[in-house]
Order: sequence, then C-alpha cells, then structure tokens
Amino acid sequence: MLLVAASTSTVIHADESDWSIGVYAGKYHDAEPAGALAGRANYAEHYMLAVTGSKTLWRHSEWPIAIELDGMLGQQAGMANLTEIAVAPALRWSGLPWRDTLRTGIRLAPLGLSYTSQVGPMEAGPDGRGSRTLNYLFVEAAFSRPQSKDSEFFVRLHHRCAIYDLLNNYGANGEDFLSFGFRRKF
Repeated sequence: MLLVAASTSTVIHADESDWSIGVYAGKYHDAEPAGALAGRANYAEHYMLAVTGSKTLWRHSEWPIAIELDGMLGQQAGMANLTEIAVAPALRWSGLPWRDTLRTGIRLAPLGLSYTSQVGPMEAGPDGRGSRTLNYLFVEAAFSRPQSKDSEFFVRLHHRCAIYDLLNNYGANGEDFLSFGFRRKF
C-alpha cells in the first residue's frame, strides 16, 4: 500500500511551503475534544500559551492531502504552572470545495506523545496520582485567504489523554484546551 501511495505522489510541490511556525493560546475545558464544539464543556481558569512548528513530510501529487509532523512547546498557568512538550504526526486535508474563497485545512493527529514538567491537578486521579507522559491528540481547522495562503489563523482542540486507560489507569481524563492561533508557512 505504501508503494502505491509513493508511486502516485511527490514529496513536495514546488509552490507549497513545507515548514511552518505558529503560536496559539487556549483555555482548559473538562470535556472530551468534541465536547467544546458541542457545548458540553465547562471551562476553568487554566490557560495555555504555546509555540508550534510543523514540517510537511509527504504531499499527494493529485489529492489535497498531506502528512505533517507537528511539535509544540507550551506553558500552562492558572490552576498549576507547568511546561508541556509534544510531537505528533498529523494528516492534513485541504480539498474543501470553497478553497478558492477561503482556504481551509483540517488537521487530525490522533496519536502523539506529550510530556509535562509535572502532573497537573486536572490530570490527577482520585488518589492524587497521574502521569506526566500521555498521548497527544489534536484536531484543527486552519483558515487563510487564497492570495495569502502562507498566513493561517486556526482553531485547535488540544488534548492529552491515557487513551481510555491504555497508558495508565489513574482515573483521570487528561487535559483539553480550546485554542486559537496564527501560523506562518515558509
């Protein structure tokens, strides 16, 4: 399957940027990633400010799909002060029908690695224990003008979790942030 994909694709299009750097800020909520969009989230006075960078690893020559590697370094403050570093491969789809009016990219990164400098109070289980290393998941929608495709605004659901207690069984959900940011491609 990989051979078929590789034979029908190119590594990078000459007119597309393959590196990006951005910044985003978000507020903690206590629901699963989709809960913020569905209105099922309660927000707490806990915040994140992060820088993010990504590199396009592969882009299909005919379809508007790419695989990127995304890394982030963030600082959380409010209920606890801690640092987070994370990395995840992301699938980007940019073939939405209105792309000539508003370029829109959807990114999904279901499996990544996240490490925090300490276990935050939102991630501690009933016995007070937790894990500093968890899965990193994000879902993102990015928007830019067709004539300025190298500058994107984005909304990201930033999520750390134990993958339904696969990584640990401390009984805590992890952390979720509804975030807004800006990215520049180069």
